[in-house]
Amino acid sequence: MRNAKGETGSNILEVKNVDVFYKDSQAVGRACIEVKEQSVTGIIGANGVGKSTILKAIANLQPIRGGEIWFTGKRIDGMRSEHIVQLGISFIMEGRRLFPKMNVLENLLMGAYLRKGRREIKHSLQELFQLFPILKERQTQHAGTLSGGEQQMLAVGRALMSRPRLIMADELSLGLAPIVIQELYRTLMDINKTGISILLVEQQVPMVMKVCDQVFVMEHGRVILQGKPSELLLDEHVIASYIGR
Repeated sequence: MRNAKGETGSNILEVKNVDVFYKDSQAVGRACIEVKEQSVTGIIGANGVGKSTILKAIANLQPIRGGEIWFTGKRIDGMRSEHIVQLGISFIMEGRRLFPKMNVLENLLMGAYLRKGRREIKHSLQELFQLFPILKERQTQHAGTLSGGEQQMLAVGRALMSRPRLIMADELSLGLAPIVIQELYRTLMDINKTGISILLVEQQVPMVMKVCDQVFVMEHGRVILQGKPSELLLDEHVIASYIGR
C-alpha cells in the first residue's frame, strides 16, 4: 500500500516553531512540521502529546501563541477558519463530526457550502460516488444510522467536497475493524494519487509507516524526530516506543 513516489517538490504546508496553550498549560512547544506537495505525511506519538492540537492549530480551531503557519506561500495563522478551507485545507476531525439527523447527501453538500456553481458541485458528487459507491446507495439514509466504516467514508467524502489541496485526518482508524481500516487507507492513497496532499495523525503506527512519505514523532508537545519511514524504522527509540518486536 506504500504510495511509491520519488522526491516531491516544494512544501505546501509549513508549521514553524509553533506554540499552543490551553489556558496556562502548554500543549505544543516550538513544533516544526512540513508537508510537501502531493505527499502523505504522518504524525505519531502517544495520546496527549499534541498531535491533534497541531491539526487544530493549522485549521485555526485552536489559536497559536507563537510561531507561524504557512500554506501555499501564504501565512494562515490567525486567519478565519472558513478562509483556510477556501484556500484548500480540509480537516477530518477525530470522531467524524457528522450531522447524524441529516442524510448522507445533505452531509456531503455541507462540505461544499463555500463553493459556487451547482454544475461543478454535481460533478464532484458524481466523482465522489465513484470513489465511495456505498455512499451513493445510502444517499437518503440518516448519517447516524450508518456503520462506523460508512460514517468514516462519509467524513472523508465531505472533506473532498470542498475541493481541497490538503486533507488533514485525525485518527481515521479509531473504532474500526482492521479490514475496514485497510480499505479506508487504500482509498485515501487513491485520493493522494490525484494530487491531494495528506497529513495524518494516527495511532496505527504500522499503517503510518506503510503509507507515508515522511513521518514526524511527537513527545511531550514537541517534535523529537522526523524522517522517512525507512529511516525511522531503524531508530531504536521508535522501535521500542511505537513498533515493538
